[in-house]
Amino acid sequence: MEPNRILQVVTIMNRGGLETMLMNYYRKLDRNKIQFDFMVHREEKGHYDDEILSLGGRIYRMPQIRPGNYRSYFKLLDTFFLDHPEYKVVHSHINENSSFVLGAAKRAGVPCRIAHSHLSDLGIDIKLPFRLYARFSMKDNPNKYFACSKNAGQWLFGRKVCESKEVTVLNNAVNVEEFKYDEEIRKQIRKEIGAEDKLVLGHIGRFNKQKNHDFLIDVFKAVHDKNPNSLLVMVGDGQLRPLVEKKVAALGLSSHVRFLGVRGDISFLMQGFDLFLFPSLFEGLPVVLVEAQAAGLKCVVSDTITDETDVSGRIEFVGLKETPEVWAEKILTSSYDHEDTSGLLRKNGYDTATMAKWLTDYYLNHSYM
Repeated sequence: MEPNRILQVVTIMNRGGLETMLMNYYRKLDRNKIQFDFMVHREEKGHYDDEILSLGGRIYRMPQIRPGNYRSYFKLLDTFFLDHPEYKVVHSHINENSSFVLGAAKRAGVPCRIAHSHLSDLGIDIKLPFRLYARFSMKDNPNKYFACSKNAGQWLFGRKVCESKEVTVLNNAVNVEEFKYDEEIRKQIRKEIGAEDKLVLGHIGRFNKQKNHDFLIDVFKAVHDKNPNSLLVMVGDGQLRPLVEKKVAALGLSSHVRFLGVRGDISFLMQGFDLFLFPSLFEGLPVVLVEAQAAGLKCVVSDTITDETDVSGRIEFVGLKETPEVWAEKILTSSYDHEDTSGLLRKNGYDTATMAKWLTDYYLNHSYM
């Protein structure tokens, strides 16, 4: 028999949090029963595209969603679902814009339409009116509601929906075994980054406003002033990276900060860190913090992040209103041991092997509602 094909709707399959979560599940589920296909909204190739194709997935490219192309985009969606009646489950991860995709899916009679919230805020910018319009348009276009945390569910769906309908919190699970501490890998990574005898603070995240890199550099400056033998390792890329590099240079920290770009060996890199630093302005429930805990790292993070993130007891929350010096004190008095957290993560439902079976059963049970 052919597997049930599930349409996953995303922006682009790069190495971001939700994309990594999807791939974690995709690799582990029984592909004789369930197959993932992807509707993406960028022309350029994503980091995971080749792997998706090798696993038997299909990739459909749609235009970027912009207010000026709403009408043409809606027509393309209607045509897509007319041409692809095989999809009985559509699982959309594009936050408020999920309303448009799931509206077309509803018109086409797709029985299971999942809206999945991955953020707890988007901030205020020029796109805010269009985001509010998209959220208002959500209504009953979805008939199933997923979120990475309770806060993320309330942010996208509103309190009324969260109180009157079932919102499923789907854990951002990781391959726990992959992140298990290995002393030899640690030595290898620390040699690569020139940090054999240094205090290594790690950060992984796209260079955008949400990740608060400006404050991150201020915190590291405060750490480095007290411990000149410290090193900051930053993994990721994005439009704000040149500005961050410029600030690092202006503060005289260039030889003490490593910009590694996008990497595919996150589980290895985390072995080389002593502590994970994450001062984001807002998040849903970031996969990278689950990964850091799976690696046994102590994490110092902003208190804007939901306490649901702390699944191992290894996270310390600090207010963004606190000074960089206060953050530095927390970091410098922290534990740097890698603790074995695998049992805790499995117990709390953050191992992909367990959760992929649950998700497979969910899709199969809801394919013919």
